[in-house]
Amino acid sequence: MDIKISQRAREMEPSATIQLFSKAKKMMAEGIDVVNFGVGEPDFNTPKKVKEAGIKAIEDDFLNYTVTTGIPELKEQIINKLQEDNQLKYNEEEIIVTPGAKAALAESLAVLCDPGDEIFIPAPYWVSYPPQVDLVRGKPVIIKSKEKNDFKITAKQLEQGMKNADSPTALILNYPNNPTGAIYNKEELAQIAEVCYENDVMIISDEIYEKLIYGSYNHTSIASIDDDIKEITIVINGVSKAYAMTGWRLGYAAARKEIIDSMGKIQGQTASCVTGISQKAAVEALQMEDEELEGMVNTFKERRDYLVDELNKIGGVNCNLPKGAFYAFPNVSEYIIGKKGIDSTEELSQYLLNNYRVAIVPGSAFGKESNLRFSYATSMENIKEGIARFAEGLKSL
Repeated sequence: MDIKISQRAREMEPSATIQLFSKAKKMMAEGIDVVNFGVGEPDFNTPKKVKEAGIKAIEDDFLNYTVTTGIPELKEQIINKLQEDNQLKYNEEEIIVTPGAKAALAESLAVLCDPGDEIFIPAPYWVSYPPQVDLVRGKPVIIKSKEKNDFKITAKQLEQGMKNADSPTALILNYPNNPTGAIYNKEELAQIAEVCYENDVMIISDEIYEKLIYGSYNHTSIASIDDDIKEITIVINGVSKAYAMTGWRLGYAAARKEIIDSMGKIQGQTASCVTGISQKAAVEALQMEDEELEGMVNTFKERRDYLVDELNKIGGVNCNLPKGAFYAFPNVSEYIIGKKGIDSTEELSQYLLNNYRVAIVPGSAFGKESNLRFSYATSMENIKEGIARFAEGLKSL
């Protein structure tokens, strides 16, 4: 018999980053030497004492279902973290532990969004935001930032977008940003928050790269602006990036009790709960001092400085200096000129992978056709070799 696939599934685009990663891995498995700039995860091991906490959980037979929204021990550490790092006060009923920050985002949208509701997404954006909005039958409203403004939207842009909307519902704000590494300062956040508050628009604040910030820049959670803004904000974070725990699949969200209760109902009917092993490991991770993460952050900064400097040496390439995360997002629009059939960043990305064995994610996946995303979560040796191949590939055009 013919199998009917739902319209929702047929219309869902596969993740561009995962697609590229999969193709690069397949080529490497075939013995092809590929330099992979597409990976969105730290190339560091999970800290030893965090792994030991996971092993102990197994040895202690902590292997059954847990409370849907997370074990009290972990919630306590999340509450402490939000208080100490972000000056935010929450109680256990205002916290949910999810299978990755991606799940927290999806659950937040499922709770806030009815069909046709408009969700504002600054571009460039992380690849999963628009598809997740589509999944709940919302309407993604893209607000394009300007490169000269370091890829940050302004409150004025957001206000104009809301004026033109029929059912403005929520803003997804991600900073430090994937793919640009941009961050917002407290004044910029306050202005954006005011627009949301005045228009009864919720804020979904994706702060997963919070601890990966370079130089003298600081992270401010938009929820800490004042109590009114905290009430309209869902803060999303996790342990994947800062603690090199991507495969442990553990994120969390903090928000008003009625929001967390609703997210808990959705999680209870889907994932049930996060594995207890990961939760026990996360308890240990969240007790680590920032000083213990400095080695990884300093390594990323060294790579960033080298990569951006080398990119800006290539004629026709311009790259802003990322302030956080571990991505660079150079403008390569001069090379999307129809030569050799290259009319888009996707075609340029495929050309570079097939002919020069360097994997770079096309900017079109992030809503910015003129750019490419490089992840510098790879060794300096790979960065040097990859940049050489990239420059050679562009020169061939």
